[in-house]
Amino acid sequence: MVKRLALLSQIRHALRRSRVVALIGPRQSGKTTLARQIVPPDSPRYFDLEEPTSLARLAEPMTALAPLRGVIVIDEVQRRQDLFPMLRVLADRRPLSARFLILGSASPELLRQSSESLAGRMETITLPGFTLAEVGARALNRHWLRGGFPRSFLARTHEDSLRWRNEFVQTFLERDLPQLGISIPAQALRRFWAMVAHYHGNIWNAAEPARSLGVSEPTVRRYLDLLTGVFLVRQLPPWHENLGKRQVKAPKVYVRDSGLLHALLGVRTDAELLHHPKCGASWEGYAVEEALNLVQPDDAYFWATHQGAELDLLLLKDGRRFGMEIKRTDAPTLTPSMRIALDDLRLEHLIVLYPGMRRYPLSARVTAVPLAEFAASSWEALLPRRRRLQRAGA
Repeated sequence: MVKRLALLSQIRHALRRSRVVALIGPRQSGKTTLARQIVPPDSPRYFDLEEPTSLARLAEPMTALAPLRGVIVIDEVQRRQDLFPMLRVLADRRPLSARFLILGSASPELLRQSSESLAGRMETITLPGFTLAEVGARALNRHWLRGGFPRSFLARTHEDSLRWRNEFVQTFLERDLPQLGISIPAQALRRFWAMVAHYHGNIWNAAEPARSLGVSEPTVRRYLDLLTGVFLVRQLPPWHENLGKRQVKAPKVYVRDSGLLHALLGVRTDAELLHHPKCGASWEGYAVEEALNLVQPDDAYFWATHQGAELDLLLLKDGRRFGMEIKRTDAPTLTPSMRIALDDLRLEHLIVLYPGMRRYPLSARVTAVPLAEFAASSWEALLPRRRRLQRAGA
């Protein structure tokens, strides 16, 4: 079993700060396992809305919830969106006798009622699958191939892992989406999802998928927003400002979990992955997710100009700008595109993530860092020593 002590500590701290904490993320990413370490599943304060017993207990929600004290867990809360106004009433009681940990498999944008009812009362924590920091650097290749979903990563064999991922895709399309009130034919959405996998790491253009599916471009955009809202696709927005250059203004798309990407592409083994045409794009998306999970930026973008300059990640954190380039090469070197990004975007520092073994400087403001070392570090430790000393002095 992979211990997720940092996440568990983060949830407990959030519960001390906030009246309602939403732990959201894709299905099967480990939300329930974490919640059961805070409130035992046999406790009267634990409600799993996929269990008939819990649903029966909540037939009269106020009667069931009002007398309870301490932390109350409501798992798969998207199945009962009518609970949100009631949670607002309970969270506003004085003195506050209970706090709520609600678990969901859809973003607040899809659960609009929650964001409206609990505005100013709810703290949100987004839970990915296992990260490289959690499974350890030695498991990098396995983690990249299988992805971070616990059952996929921990499967006995690659074949068992792939079977689980294929079943996850089928169950998600045929059961989970209809439970969210989304009525899109499963076959059409699976074809679209496979198209997104082939666009992985590229700038999105809705016209081609729309033609292939025989639907309108607004319909395709709705499909993409839907998969984004259930944490299965990432739309990385473009950064653009007045630089006197033509800049790309469409998002990049990624399948967030590398294991699901490989299942959609039909990749079964390490050897097949390394020889697949999407190998480089897969590595890029894998590193993007690891970087965002570690840094936790205030905002994240990519940047590209029509003249060819680009930056894989522009991270805004604490009022500062950092860049990241992702290279699948043994020894990355400083490129003209990196120099342009440093100057045009006024980056404090640029990190080049690559699959090597040692960290080394490419220039005063550019450092090549192995992805395994990056995942095992804190963000502050990755900044050059001179910059960290300046912050300490400030």
